[in-house]
Amino acid sequence: MKNRIRVLIVDDHEIVRLGLRTLLADESDIEVVAEAGTAEDALIQVANHRPDVVILDIQLPGRSGLEACRDIRARFPKTQVVILTSHSRDNFIEQTLLAGAAGYILKQVGNEELVRAIRAAHRGETALDPQSAGRLVAQLKDLQTQEEKNAFRDLSRRELEVLLLVARGQSNKEIGQTLNLSEITVRNYVSVILEKLHLRNRIEMATYAVQHHLEEYLTELD
Repeated sequence: MKNRIRVLIVDDHEIVRLGLRTLLADESDIEVVAEAGTAEDALIQVANHRPDVVILDIQLPGRSGLEACRDIRARFPKTQVVILTSHSRDNFIEQTLLAGAAGYILKQVGNEELVRAIRAAHRGETALDPQSAGRLVAQLKDLQTQEEKNAFRDLSRRELEVLLLVARGQSNKEIGQTLNLSEITVRNYVSVILEKLHLRNRIEMATYAVQHHLEEYLTELD
């Protein structure tokens, strides 16, 4: 069959490699071209066989699978890497994607998830099993929440209130009436906010406040 996906299996347990080879033998569009049990051997096999996809365990003797992933992606950018592991820690998922992996699949999931990930990686897509995808989404949401909080960390409560009213389209005079401040004081607050946030005008202030969900942030502070 033409255009079969050429796969290298990298795992330090022979029984795991055998199981994967047996599984993939049933797929007409996938061909296992080689195996390796260490990161060093993986690089040799990639150089010799130029596989389309490498199935790579994180825990390997000597150099880790993460290091092997970085090296493979740096030296053979046309070869995609799918991490197959029993470890589900959040930082592993992030680290593998940063290392250039195209997929992260837990060994506990069904065989169809691995086959799907191999095909997705070959197409240049990112593939995660449902559990890992859920964990990554939750992690990214936590990161986004923290970034939004950091977006306002240099502003005082009063400056936040002024920024919110600017975002609502109020003039300095209107803000002064709302907060019981003089127009000059409001103007000074606006200048300070612009400087602290490295913004140029009121439009950018309003955009910044909306993008970082200032209203929700102030609600959390109350």
